[in-house]
Amino acid sequence: MPPFDTEALVQAGLGALRRSAPTDALALFDQVAHAGYGDATVNLGRAYALAMLQDHTNAMAAVEVALGFEPRNLRALLLKADLLHRAGDGASAACFYQAVLSSVPADAELPPDLGREIARAQAMSVHYAQQFEHSLHQRLAAVSAVKGEGSPRFSHSVDLLLGRRQIYQQRPKQFHFAELPAIQFHQRSHFPWLRDVEAATDAIRDELLAVMREDAAFTPYVQRDATRPALTTGGMIDNPGWSAYYLWKNGTPVPEHAARCPRTLAALAGVPLTTVPGRSPSILFSLLRPGVLIPPHTGMVNTRLICHLPLVVPPRCGFRVGNETREWVEGQAWVFDDTIEHEAWNLSDQPRVILLFEVWLPDLTLVERDLVCAVFEAVDSHSPARGDWSI
Repeated sequence: MPPFDTEALVQAGLGALRRSAPTDALALFDQVAHAGYGDATVNLGRAYALAMLQDHTNAMAAVEVALGFEPRNLRALLLKADLLHRAGDGASAACFYQAVLSSVPADAELPPDLGREIARAQAMSVHYAQQFEHSLHQRLAAVSAVKGEGSPRFSHSVDLLLGRRQIYQQRPKQFHFAELPAIQFHQRSHFPWLRDVEAATDAIRDELLAVMREDAAFTPYVQRDATRPALTTGGMIDNPGWSAYYLWKNGTPVPEHAARCPRTLAALAGVPLTTVPGRSPSILFSLLRPGVLIPPHTGMVNTRLICHLPLVVPPRCGFRVGNETREWVEGQAWVFDDTIEHEAWNLSDQPRVILLFEVWLPDLTLVERDLVCAVFEAVDSHSPARGDWSI
């Protein structure tokens, strides 16, 4: 039995918060936490008290602990959104206000005070959306003034980005360019450069095998970002079972890695790699360890396609895009649309490794590519250092 009544201390701490006595509340919650009984409620109480005391740094640390216990705790998500807003990180704050709204259970009967807070989160989301829309239209107008007007399908895609239209078929997480074909695996005949890439398979594999002698060279493909809610990662976040060795990442070469794989990069010299500043291209060796299943998911944007060149493929490895399932064959590449739901598995006792890179969807005009770049310049101006669109 604990030497004191933890529930009584917690209730006393909550009472101190209600009467706006943050110093008293913090002392009570700290007493519980230091005794080893800190849970989501205790750490959220500490965060509220610290925020009332204007100690926003420690309030953020406390609310992070609370969210570690309960990632969908509405009050914790909202407090983190408010703290980010006060810190001037509007892009991250907007994400957490949206996380509040998406985490409200359907048909939930909320306490009146929490209902008011949910309404406030909605208002803050609208506020940030309006700011973003203004910035976006300014940037698009600047591109159109130099390059000429875009196209009806680009205007449609901006409406989709701003939530004015609904997406069908493809399910990109961030940006949907309207009226593009939704094709699971694309015809090889549309990508004549595939033959040259495949011809370099042996040279590319040799460089890969040299890298694989150092297992620590690979890092988890999906990595935690404290500025984004970790709600739908399917167990892949920081999971070494799905790992990567980047030669280029988010539009920038990784010098040490690129220097180790010159023949791999030479093989891609004639490939129309997607070029979006701060985001693309990414070129990597993607490693799926034995027994690992990548859950169904969709990619970020439908203006690019993903190419796989299989390099090391043991038996019992598979890949599904939409309603079509295939097995990798070493040296035989394919191109697919990652905004269509897809999943992968390695049921063998050996690692599976492919070369993965991004290419422009051939249907886009050069002007449309420039406009897509302008969209993501606007996105990233509101979300600095968030270029990764891997999952």
